[in-house]
Amino acid sequence: MLKTTRKGNWMEIITPNSWNGKTIEDIFRTEWEVPKKLTHLYRMEHNVLVNGNKANWKLPLNIGDKVLIKLSAEEELKNTPYFFHDIQVLFEDDHVIVFNKPAFMNTHPNDEMDENTLLHAAQFYLYSKGDQVDIRHVHRLDRDTTGAILFAKHALAGAILDRMLEKHELKRTYIAIVHGHLKKQQGTIHEPIGRDRHHPTRRRVSPSGQDAITHYQLIKVEKGHSYIKCWLETGRTHQIRVHLSHIGNPLVGDILYGGKPLFKRQALHAAKLEFTHPITGEEICCYAPFIDQPPMFIGIDVNSL
Repeated sequence: MLKTTRKGNWMEIITPNSWNGKTIEDIFRTEWEVPKKLTHLYRMEHNVLVNGNKANWKLPLNIGDKVLIKLSAEEELKNTPYFFHDIQVLFEDDHVIVFNKPAFMNTHPNDEMDENTLLHAAQFYLYSKGDQVDIRHVHRLDRDTTGAILFAKHALAGAILDRMLEKHELKRTYIAIVHGHLKKQQGTIHEPIGRDRHHPTRRRVSPSGQDAITHYQLIKVEKGHSYIKCWLETGRTHQIRVHLSHIGNPLVGDILYGGKPLFKRQALHAAKLEFTHPITGEEICCYAPFIDQPPMFIGIDVNSL
């Protein structure tokens, strides 16, 4: 695991054995796979120092060299910090933060008037700690879905995590309650998802849609409902909701896709998030406790997933 130390707006790394003989260019392009545009920006703005000097990007590093990488400057915030809800933090360091998102809250604003979002609350949380950084969400959750969601605190971490998301290297496990009994106790739904041209927000299984893969496993059956866990290989809009409705088991509470309104929202919770830390390489696993009041997912232990 790579050890980093915060030095104001900079990150300090004492060159470890694994970096010996590698160049700064190797680190950015091969180790971290940072996009070319951002790598060029770091090079042109001299945002990397080695032993106090502007980095020579093609000079091999030696064990013990002190590498400083600028993470952020005081930024003009794109979203005004806005307090309206305490948000539970599941994991946080200098580079990333994982929140337990409440229901009835958008991940990010859909228009300039939308201030009741997780992004605004996250910005307020950091601002209240003296961190004036413009954080960015790595993935999204639907407005009515609760659970673990990942944010990057700076552009470098964000770029690496975006690449990891594209390569399906973030593992997200959900808990859902669906109507009826599943035909199989576990399985995979591999059906493309596209827009429903008859409805502005709904999606549907469509031959011309984007590839989408959802795995599921039955946990228990209770009162005609099935409690299942799902994990994704892709991250299409409404993916779990569309796929489960497609096989005849819509989410309880999901009236958009055929569920009955037994709850105020669809019964879907992002219970577990696993990823490799974009900077340190540490394996991170976050469990998101259920936060619905009254409780929705009764008798399920998220820590056993």
